[in-house]
Amino acid sequence: MYIDSTDTLEHKGFHRSGEESERTGWLEVICGSMFSGKTEELIRRLKRAEFANLKVEIFKPKIDTRYSEEEVVSHNANSIRSTPVDSPGNILLMASDVDVVGIDEAQFFDDSIVDVCRELANSGMRVIVAGLDMDFMGKPFGPMPALMATAEFVTKVHAICVKCGNIAQHSHRLTANSNLVMLGEKDTYEPICRECYNRAMRQEK
Repeated sequence: MYIDSTDTLEHKGFHRSGEESERTGWLEVICGSMFSGKTEELIRRLKRAEFANLKVEIFKPKIDTRYSEEEVVSHNANSIRSTPVDSPGNILLMASDVDVVGIDEAQFFDDSIVDVCRELANSGMRVIVAGLDMDFMGKPFGPMPALMATAEFVTKVHAICVKCGNIAQHSHRLTANSNLVMLGEKDTYEPICRECYNRAMRQEK
């Protein structure tokens, strides 16, 4: 059974019984391989917040235009309105006076996204970030390790290995392109487990 510990938190922050206190923000990170349901989980949490009449703003890198230029869209076609931005600094400018900030594909931003998320959380906002934890070479991806280290809550989701059916944590690239950033879908990437990934890497050498 899936249990999201963040679901038990009050939407305005932590409060001692009978006391008034300022709103407390925090950072949640959803990470995993491609096809693991990261964006699906991000959309689920954001729509729950909208249903609770909280003011929500969602952002994504402007380079991510795979499904839509102005929506965050999961692989199974669930979507939510978003604002494409060139840099994390733009998020600070546009995320004032909101309760919840969602950020998708955080691995594509530079390291300044870490300070941006920290500043948003420090100002009392709930910040929910989704992104790939590893690149196609199996190395930590961009700012994701730092985001995970500074977050109050980290949820790692998994895909299913298309080769053996075990839990998949690697995004195996199917083309010879060596660029770190390469947008793609099932024709470009496949989720595979540790053993199948290591076998694939040996065969490609």
